[in-house]
Amino acid sequence: MAIRIAGIIIPNEKRIEIALTYIYGIGKSKSQAILKLAKINPDTRVKNLTDEQSNKLRDLIEKHSKVEGDLKRDIFANIKRLKEINSYRGSRHAKGLPCRGQRTKTNNRTIRGNVRKTATSGKKLSAQKT
Repeated sequence: MAIRIAGIIIPNEKRIEIALTYIYGIGKSKSQAILKLAKINPDTRVKNLTDEQSNKLRDLIEKHSKVEGDLKRDIFANIKRLKEINSYRGSRHAKGLPCRGQRTKTNNRTIRGNVRKTATSGKKLSAQKT
């Protein structure tokens, strides 16, 4: 019996503490807090949860936490707002560059499209026909 919370099917063989982190917006600390509220042992496997416990978890997560689609929508709206007001961070998001002060001279080459391959000897491959 697989448990479905916030549109995500939680894996059966994992401990519930770790399995809840499969939901976008729930990390390990939030998972521990939810389990403490629901009074469920974090070492319990998902397959060993009762229907009552799984329903309690589902209610706690859906009512008290912003997860999955709602959270992604809010993040996207925040980035869109930054772009619309023409802030520095918004312009960095629009260009696909880091916006939190990281250096760009040597790192993040791939995001800038500046991929450097290792140099070869320039010798032709012998497998080609002449």
